[in-house]
Amino acid sequence: MSFINYSEKEINCKIVYYGPGLCGKTTNLNYIYKRTAPENKGKMISLATETERTLFFDFLPLSLGTINGFRIRFHLYTVPGQVFYDASRKLILRGADGVVFVADSQVERMEANIESSENLRKNLIEHHLDFDTIPLAIQYNKRDLADIMPIEEMNEVLNIRRVPYFEGVASSGKGVFEALKEIARSVILDLKRRT
Repeated sequence: MSFINYSEKEINCKIVYYGPGLCGKTTNLNYIYKRTAPENKGKMISLATETERTLFFDFLPLSLGTINGFRIRFHLYTVPGQVFYDASRKLILRGADGVVFVADSQVERMEANIESSENLRKNLIEHHLDFDTIPLAIQYNKRDLADIMPIEEMNEVLNIRRVPYFEGVASSGKGVFEALKEIARSVILDLKRRT
């Protein structure tokens, strides 16, 4: 849940990029980080172990306005892709205000997408977060590769809530900021609704 920093007059919101291994979560964050003005972002932090890596950085967008006189700062996180790093995924998901689910569009990765989506739902429940109401956006990534699934089929299986979705090629930036803007908008609307 969002954290209010009264001394800085900021509301800090946590957005988690979730999805299967090698789907493009890290590529999304790297793209956003490289294209965000230095004065509007913190340091990129990579927490790496022998077998997994998590990225984190925060940024303060200029165009989103304020809520009751407080600026909004977003903290973006990725989770380790493989489901067997579930403890890390749970820890990173704790306190999330919104989620971008990044799905790999390759046909052979659909099972991994489904497994990761089910894992997201399970972990949200464990944190007393409601899958049906938490701000959520979906990015169907790697649309530039051969042997990809049609968007309609992916949406039928993965987009149960019928949330906004975007075609993406994170390596070139396609769909990256569109998904970020949508999740930021959804998080802000949710905050305003709760205040």
